[in-house]
Amino acid sequence: MFEARPIAAGSKAEFHAELAQQAEALLQGERDMIANAANLSALIFHSLPQLNWAGFYFLREAGELVLGPFQGKPACVRIARGRGVCGAAAERGASVLVPDVHAFPGHIACDAASRAELVVPVVGKDGVLGVLDLDSPVPDRFDAADQAGIEKLAAIFVAASGL
Repeated sequence: MFEARPIAAGSKAEFHAELAQQAEALLQGERDMIANAANLSALIFHSLPQLNWAGFYFLREAGELVLGPFQGKPACVRIARGRGVCGAAAERGASVLVPDVHAFPGHIACDAASRAELVVPVVGKDGVLGVLDLDSPVPDRFDAADQAGIEKLAAIFVAASGL
């Protein structure tokens, strides 16, 4: 049985490497995308400090992102591709790191307390499948090390789920 353990790493890179190891152990042997998204959201939310939301949106045929498993306050259910930070990441197929969401044109405020956001596309063999979204009530919460670490977690999710 998997048990999350506190991460006492010195640098952000070491922290994210340990978090990636925990994610691989947590998702090992499970192929169900929803189960893996739920567990990975919980692992991220309870491991990374200063988050108020962590979760997934999945791209549907209508070109919309639809809310998936998450941790945090209730969220927007549908986001048009290209709208807000999540829609922008899905449209670009690239991560979007926003130090201050109030300065991002078209930001969608699901939680008024959010100030910084990091959205990483979930890319499988058929292209962009959705996004992994992290929100923080702290401006400038995320940096390049966080982006690289969360991109690694998205890749672990895709591999474990066979996407």
